[in-house]
Amino acid sequence: MSVIKLSGGATLVRGNTAGKCGRRPIRKATNLQNSSKWILHSDFLGANQRKVLTCNNAAPNSGLVSDQHSLNYEAGSSSYVEKRCTSTRERLCSGSNEGDIAVTGTLKDQPNAPAVFCELAMLSLPAIAGQAIEPLAQLMGTAYVGRLGVLELAAGGVSLSIFNVISKVFNIPLLSLSTSFVAEDISQHSHEDTTPDRRRALASVSTALALSFAIGLFEAAAMTLGSGLFLNIMGVSTASPMRSPAENFLRLRAIGAPAVVVSLAIQGIFRGFKDTRTTVLCLGIGNLAAVFFFPVSMYTFRLGITGAAISTVASQYIVTILMLWHLNKRTILQFCNMKNLQFGDYLRSGGFVLGKTVAVATTVTLSTSMVAHLGALSVAAHQICLQVWLAAPLLVEAQASAAQALIASSFAKAEFSRVKEITYAVLKTGLLTGVALAVILGLSLPLLAKLFTTDAQVQNIIGSVILLVSASQPLSALAYVFDGLHYGVSDFPYAGCSMMVIGAISSAFLIQASSMLGLSGIWSGLTLFMGLRSISGFWRLSQKSGPWWFLQDRNELETKVAVIPERQ
Repeated sequence: MSVIKLSGGATLVRGNTAGKCGRRPIRKATNLQNSSKWILHSDFLGANQRKVLTCNNAAPNSGLVSDQHSLNYEAGSSSYVEKRCTSTRERLCSGSNEGDIAVTGTLKDQPNAPAVFCELAMLSLPAIAGQAIEPLAQLMGTAYVGRLGVLELAAGGVSLSIFNVISKVFNIPLLSLSTSFVAEDISQHSHEDTTPDRRRALASVSTALALSFAIGLFEAAAMTLGSGLFLNIMGVSTASPMRSPAENFLRLRAIGAPAVVVSLAIQGIFRGFKDTRTTVLCLGIGNLAAVFFFPVSMYTFRLGITGAAISTVASQYIVTILMLWHLNKRTILQFCNMKNLQFGDYLRSGGFVLGKTVAVATTVTLSTSMVAHLGALSVAAHQICLQVWLAAPLLVEAQASAAQALIASSFAKAEFSRVKEITYAVLKTGLLTGVALAVILGLSLPLLAKLFTTDAQVQNIIGSVILLVSASQPLSALAYVFDGLHYGVSDFPYAGCSMMVIGAISSAFLIQASSMLGLSGIWSGLTLFMGLRSISGFWRLSQKSGPWWFLQDRNELETKVAVIPERQ
């Protein structure tokens, strides 16, 4: 089989028929003579069972081939495919090199940067609003709790950390996987001549919902029955004054765990649809209700920190019900036929994303656990800084999630030049956003601290770590962007394994630094954590042997042929 590059970056391979192209490990083939047929191939084809473009009677020297299986074609009708095939064959025979012969089988011009930035902005701006709504509502809830007293703020902070760790350990993998899988499913079904009902029935959607509901019930049971154990792990003993309010708060928040998991899975599904506006509407209504419920339940009904938990849970179920209602209008939800559900794909790839999520959660939770030994004042200060630190980069995560959906769709069609444009665009916007956040937080955090607490000692402690909290924002922004890029090309194994190594290094540093530098040492460890994630992402994109090979010299296309790795 021999490899030849045509105009526009398309790679032609002389060799055997592709047959059923599953997601197999990366393989290269260079200058191998094997057959008399020419097959259009590309690196890392983004979908299972790709069909190859059929062109009968291809000119002997044209380099265009024909076979029973080929790449997905963008047009649905066979007549269109036939015309396009004939046109391409005639151009090649005449020696014309005008236009690109795209790997998907259509003639395409290279995407321009303004168009990519525009599409990225159209998806990311609503997503930014959606990402900002919930953290802002949580910050407002934290502010209300902080005015109840330092004890209530510390108790709520520890319980909230436990809830976030347990509930989001599985939520984030579902969110990430559903985005990529749904976008890929849509790309596959868009090329099929199917009925409208068939197009709307996506196995990836039903699988994500089924898994999220089951996981949500498990999390609720775990937090309800194991609240005491989790608080012991966090360093809150039975003799601590924080114990009772923290335990009650955690048990109440556990009721909302199923709603949290399902709603995040649905957000991933809508991202796969390239629809970020619907989720903004649902999140806006639900969290607006929470903002109304907070003062009423906490002060009017005098429920205190219990009222904060009840308000949050009520808003979470409002969001989930609204999202399910909108999703039911977009897809046919099928749970009866278990054979059509993609549990295998989700579990294989989800194992790596789960490992990544556990590594992140463990590192952040370890920081909170280390602070618990420094006293209630340090815990309160750390909780305020942590809420701001986690909320700010979510604006960048919206950009990363938009890029993930766009990349997953283009990658499934082997539109590598478009993937390249999207990658560079989101890296630029992410870095600029991170720098802007660093400046804003550095100037405003002292003022924000006064909104969360009136205790002068807590405010002074916050002032001692402002520099670290703000300086880490560009690194955090890049870390979120690289996560979206990895998920967009289904590079789940690298994302998971690299994060586990980084988490272990950062955790070891946290343990040592906290004993020597106190709260400043802990925030130095969190900054190191984000820095290592950014370095890891840059390294992966620079590798010629990985899924990002097309970012390197285009001459590589002349000698490299591969298929996308299997979902692991």
